Amino acid sequence: QVQLVESGGGLVQAGASLRLFCVVSGLTTRNYAMGWFRQAPGKEREFVAAISRRGLNTLYADSVKGRFTISRDNAKNTVYLEMNSLKPEDTAVYYCAADRTSKVEDTSNTYDYWGQGTQVTVSS
Repeated sequence: QVQLVESGGGLVQAGASLRLFCVVSGLTTRNYAMGWFRQAPGKEREFVAAISRRGLNTLYADSVKGRFTISRDNAKNTVYLEMNSLKPEDTAVYYCAADRTSKVEDTSNTYDYWGQGTQVTVSS
């Protein structure tokens, strides 16, 4: 079955960096656009970043543009989210998702498969 497993979250201070990983199994990763979303306590899930099938196109939320970088290695079935200059408002559970369409999308209902999430906590 399809599995997306996130890792790399943790507790860091403001200004620090983290790298999230999403390892995919059960599907051919290169056939899917991939995205990262996050959900903070009491808030709706929101888009963070997305990357096209071959990694040629990316899309970012305005709140993370210039600080976060999404990338992928299809040979390793892995998607990454490099997060720099972290802020307390970045605190959330971060989810990886796979979208079988060819476009990079920022709406969660276009994604077909989801991981269980990894917690990122940024202290001030």
